[in-house]
Amino acid sequence: MQRLQFRAMGSTITIVIDSDDPIARSALNVARRTFLRYEQILSRFRLHSELSALNRRAGCGPVRVGHTLWRAVQYALRSASASDGIVTPTVGAALVAAGYDRDFATLTDGVARRSAPAHPTPDWQEIRLDPRRRTIALPAGVQLDLGGSAKGWTAVLVARRLGRRFPTLVDAGGDVAISGLQRNGAPWPIAVADPRDPDADLELLLLRRGGVATSGIDYRRWQQGDRWQHHLIDPRTGSPAATDILAATVVAPSLTIAEMAAKTVVILGSEAGLLWLADRPQLAALLMRLDGTIIRTPNLARYCWQPTTIPTS
Repeated sequence: MQRLQFRAMGSTITIVIDSDDPIARSALNVARRTFLRYEQILSRFRLHSELSALNRRAGCGPVRVGHTLWRAVQYALRSASASDGIVTPTVGAALVAAGYDRDFATLTDGVARRSAPAHPTPDWQEIRLDPRRRTIALPAGVQLDLGGSAKGWTAVLVARRLGRRFPTLVDAGGDVAISGLQRNGAPWPIAVADPRDPDADLELLLLRRGGVATSGIDYRRWQQGDRWQHHLIDPRTGSPAATDILAATVVAPSLTIAEMAAKTVVILGSEAGLLWLADRPQLAALLMRLDGTIIRTPNLARYCWQPTTIPTS
């Protein structure tokens, strides 16, 4: 096993290659550069990123964009469609209004510098894409935030590229993509951390394919006036979601689907979120409510490690 850990896209990125081949080390470094390069393109916190330039042109008509931003926005809009608009990239202005106006790492005091009235977020379906010219037209007032979607999309891309030669796992801040089984044919063990205790785990998953993502309101949160805010915006209100879920972990056929689904469930809350999951049997989930109640969907058992029971006499 060879691994590389670094910071990118506001998270700790860990890439593991199940190989002793010396070439794997250079492959890890190439993967790191991919994350850092995409961060330069896709971050709304970087003044000179291509995403920031696109946001500044909102309401000015079609803007020709590079291949990376084009694909990242396409993915974000597919997630919006798959989540019935619950997970949408059009929350940029709402995040700023809630106080998330700079990289989370710089919110060292956990206190927002500004606030503004909340409004429902713009409709993602009003964004116009022209694939022939590779242009994106944002309506006036629309500010895109690609955030976790860009991180998950990049993790999948890196896992797929490395997986052509080596069994690979990419952990992007708790969102995990794998290329397939380990070299010995075993699944990858993935722990689901307890959001109340960083030294404890709620479950150990064994992943053979696909991806797993966790979303919640326990980490990216800050104080605005006398209120605590978090980064998961409910587009129906334009405010941080009023939810009874502390964290949700979803296993899906791909990390991109898992990332979208975990956010959707948290924003919807446990009652509506479980109904949403029930209509999608390809998804399995573990939810923790604010009161500490843990809910596992029935199909999660297929991914869980079960210790061998030794009979006692």
